[in-house]
Amino acid sequence: MLQGDLPALLAMSFRAIMDQVHDQLDTDGFADVRPAHGFAFHFLSHRPGATAVELGEHLGITKQASVQLVDELEKRGYVERRPHPTDRRSRSIFLTQRGWQCIEHVVALSRQAENRWAKLVGVDRLTQLREDLLTFVEDASHERTVTLRPVW
Repeated sequence: MLQGDLPALLAMSFRAIMDQVHDQLDTDGFADVRPAHGFAFHFLSHRPGATAVELGEHLGITKQASVQLVDELEKRGYVERRPHPTDRRSRSIFLTQRGWQCIEHVVALSRQAENRWAKLVGVDRLTQLREDLLTFVEDASHERTVTLRPVW
């Protein structure tokens, strides 16, 4: 019988793994990265050269908040601003080498988590879960684009 708690369990699973990842990031030299930064890194890794306005739209925050976030990430050495190729008033945002190193580290930690999960439930069940989750995302994307962004 369906219990109705699956969405909450999915959210709790995501939270648990992100807490573990950030604990390890703290230990491994990325103590200045907050969970919200990961959503910006993910977007910028797929949209190099995006503007602060585009980043803000993706994150669901104001232009001012997005500019402040980019300022913070730039001061910490994770992103850099460059002239926009077509709009002299805008600046394009790119991940720096340190930004890419952080992403690569998170990917490695995510793989470690998946390996732990495979030991807990088995590779076949984990593969099936991945396929099922992709089906859910595909179904939801018929209504609107599904992206990885915070739920403020």
